[in-house]
Amino acid sequence: MTSSARQEWAEETYACLFGPRDRDAPETHPELMAILRGVVFGDVFRTGELDDATRELVTVTVLSVLGTGRQLGAHTHAALNVGVPPVSLREAVYQLAPFVGFPRTLTALVTVDDVLTARGVELPLPDQGTVGEDERYERGLEIQAPLYGTEIRDNLADLPAPFDEALPRFLTEWCFGDFYTREGLTLAQRELLVLCALTALGDTGPQLTPHARACLEVGNSRETVLAAIVHCLPYVGFPRTLAAVRAVKGL
Repeated sequence: MTSSARQEWAEETYACLFGPRDRDAPETHPELMAILRGVVFGDVFRTGELDDATRELVTVTVLSVLGTGRQLGAHTHAALNVGVPPVSLREAVYQLAPFVGFPRTLTALVTVDDVLTARGVELPLPDQGTVGEDERYERGLEIQAPLYGTEIRDNLADLPAPFDEALPRFLTEWCFGDFYTREGLTLAQRELLVLCALTALGDTGPQLTPHARACLEVGNSRETVLAAIVHCLPYVGFPRTLAAVRAVKGL
């Protein structure tokens, strides 16, 4: 691809996401922004078979993990522009809580809610929960066990009581029971976005391989998984991206 074709592709992709760019608008860092547009919208968006809606769900997930409010707001708008339902956006952020904690999740939701309100979306969005208080463990285990077995419970079995029982139970009830059972995203989407969240977090080697394997087991193709990880590259850099690619490569 010639440099001019690459830049034009970048402009077309940018316009699809955000609307036509004012090319005459002054920029403080015009050279860096030209590189950014070329890499993100000219290169990465052309790499791998991944629709724009999935790409923007990945982007919203990664930016929520990183706590980048301004960029998260822009890509929340972009996600809506390419057809991501508001409920799916919300679910992508909700399910981050077991991985990044509630404070960062709530901070991201402030930005997402501001965009939804500005776009005329009525809040709160419809409920998506499917599990009662007494079902959290059983329903969570139904999803967790086929994908991950008893690895976490076995690994923590030598902890003193009550931690040996509590930590594996919290994982089953909270991550899988509270979130993976919700509607608004498919199980394949949830696993793909969680893998991207782990990519963005960094230093998550022990989690990357089992989640990469689960991504494949719930129906994502290897091509889709690699495309989603590569889509994280301009937001998280090469070291974290390559760590996730290696996790998939080894399967």
